[in-house]
Amino acid sequence: MTTPGAGGPVDLTIRAPDGLRLHARRYGVRSDATLPVLCLPGLARTAEDFAELAVALATDAAEPRCVVAMDYRGRGDSEYDRDYTNYSLPVELGDVLALMTALELGPAIVVGTSRGGILAMLLAAQRPGALAGVVLNDIGPVIEPQGLMRIKSYVGKLPTPRNFVEGSQILQRLGSGHFPKLEAADWLRQARLTWREHNRKLTPAYDVKLAKTLEEIDFEKPLPPMWSAFEALARTPLMVVRGANSDILSSDTIKAMRSRHLDIDVVEIADQGHAPLLAEASIIKRIAAFATLCDLGRRH
Repeated sequence: MTTPGAGGPVDLTIRAPDGLRLHARRYGVRSDATLPVLCLPGLARTAEDFAELAVALATDAAEPRCVVAMDYRGRGDSEYDRDYTNYSLPVELGDVLALMTALELGPAIVVGTSRGGILAMLLAAQRPGALAGVVLNDIGPVIEPQGLMRIKSYVGKLPTPRNFVEGSQILQRLGSGHFPKLEAADWLRQARLTWREHNRKLTPAYDVKLAKTLEEIDFEKPLPPMWSAFEALARTPLMVVRGANSDILSSDTIKAMRSRHLDIDVVEIADQGHAPLLAEASIIKRIAAFATLCDLGRRH
């Protein structure tokens, strides 16, 4: 197997329960000494979002660990589904479980950004033994409707840029209020994660039919909270990352989470919104330290 230091990550293909092809990217080598990490991205995001974190964890001199980042169906290099209604949490949870079984990943530390964190909570409720620790990146049991409305306004609806620089400018106009300190190179990185080049044209890195799944949300009614799923994490080591400018995860929800799970490691990222990039050295170190604690807890 190829390690990041010897040619980069390894691309893997597995089959979903309904036969759809799912893509994942594996970094590093599985070891008995450290727990594996499974990275689950946001709604319209891909495994590429975790590249910096995955490389850092896989090549850590003291505690290298195997990291797997997943593309959900209809995202990245996974096959698109002809039926957009399968872009749903129950189906995607089944896909995550199929991947964990195929790659023998359990128990694993799950790093879940936004939708990935929801899937982590659902996983805890359905198969708690699969989890050795969870990092919820800017997501909790209560989702603020204004943030969801903002996401609905652009998923599948962004203008098509002529090149990545133009794409970076589109993203900066949309996101600079929540991410005021990002520089031109950061927005260019985001553009390369949001679009892909095909036949000299840029296309979204996800199936634009994902937008249809958001059309069915009634914003006149509050979204049902997921406290029962969150409480399934009661005995699981838990870290919560919140963007200080987040419009999805509120400070009040963090307080309520603390009252139900007394030993949460909460990190707030200044000058970032939904969702923190997890690409900076400081947050990568915090996640690595959390993973080490999960290793220690597993041994005792």
